[in-house]
Amino acid sequence: MSDTASAAEQPKSAPADRASAGPLDEAEANAVRPYVDLGGVKVLPRPDLALRLEVEEGSKRVVAVSLDYAGSTLQVQPFAAPRSSGLWHEIRSQIIDQIGKQGGTTTPQQGPFGPELLAEIPVAGAAPRSARFIGVDGPRWFLRGVIAGEGVSNPDAAAKVEDLFRSIVVVRGNTPMPPRDLIPLQMPATGAQQA
Repeated sequence: MSDTASAAEQPKSAPADRASAGPLDEAEANAVRPYVDLGGVKVLPRPDLALRLEVEEGSKRVVAVSLDYAGSTLQVQPFAAPRSSGLWHEIRSQIIDQIGKQGGTTTPQQGPFGPELLAEIPVAGAAPRSARFIGVDGPRWFLRGVIAGEGVSNPDAAAKVEDLFRSIVVVRGNTPMPPRDLIPLQMPATGAQQA
């Protein structure tokens, strides 16, 4: 099978204006803006934005950043990616498989960032949870977002959360990393930066 060959040559998936409208690479971002530095991503503070870090139990490693905003939660994860090809096409297939194995459903659709997935994820003893999976391939990185809450179905909330996703800066760094590895995330240096 030539699956691995075709996966390696997948085109990048990103809005045409990504380099100017975001999500931005560190080299494209305005250096004087007061970002909250979380290692692999920087987040622009805004009123009514609550930030949480998702920490893996055993390793105590930060594995995702969750942003509560506009009645929604946006969870973001930055990954290392090849310079010339993208990861989003392949990762979407994996998300479809994973949610299908859990008994959920996914519907591919076009969104403001290109292809995305609308998912219904089963929750034990409760109604299924709706989520939107979005992704953008940048220079040597891939940024995945999962939107839950109002931003899934309410157009006004969706626009606010999409704007929040666009405001994120990915800090890939120069350390060699295999594609698909999570770019390290960390606690902000000081609590004052979160204000």
